[in-house]
Amino acid sequence: MSFILNIETATKNCSVSIAEKGKTMVCSELAEEGYSHAEKLHVFIEEVIAKAGITVQDLAAIAVSQGPGSYTGLRIGVSAAKGLCFALNIPLIAVDTLQTLASQANVSDGKIIPMLDARRMEVYSAVFNSDLTIQRATEAQIIDENSFKEYTGKIYFVGDCAEKCKTVLTAENFVFLEDIKYPSAQAMSKISFDKYQKSDTVDVAYFEPYYLKDFIITAPSKKA
Repeated sequence: MSFILNIETATKNCSVSIAEKGKTMVCSELAEEGYSHAEKLHVFIEEVIAKAGITVQDLAAIAVSQGPGSYTGLRIGVSAAKGLCFALNIPLIAVDTLQTLASQANVSDGKIIPMLDARRMEVYSAVFNSDLTIQRATEAQIIDENSFKEYTGKIYFVGDCAEKCKTVLTAENFVFLEDIKYPSAQAMSKISFDKYQKSDTVDVAYFEPYYLKDFIITAPSKKA
């Protein structure tokens, strides 16, 4: 059996699923402002494995969200995935976070633009066709009133940026699917299985998340 454990921790949503041949069997997730990934992730992993009625030895691979997203969230997810892959000697699959988010939009036409908040008016975004083929690769961009106007037809926006972007992105063909806020491990199932079938895996030892922007640690200011 091709059981795959999917781990999504790139945003405020800590999400884990077990899938068999690309179909989600069980999913546990929680989105909190305080980022509870460190406390919840391993609990959720144990929970979904138990609910699926399998053991870790039944897993064929581990899939993890590769980013872009939260530095800390991605580190936690990737570290857990690597540890399991090393212990079980199974492959690691990296899944594009924005592709997972885009796949949650059930549309048959137009373009899907997943956006994740990168503070102020900056977002991480990509552009997908309705069949989830990539139209424009992931970028960090500043949103203004001219953003995405080069695309015609219906443009569907998903992600956690609706509140700050819908007052700026006001073209008639723009549609915000506000109920699709965070990527979910449930939506990773088909993507990870397709990659597994193609042996599209990454090196467990050397894989690093796709942060998109450099993570900078700022030293505390010294008082005079």
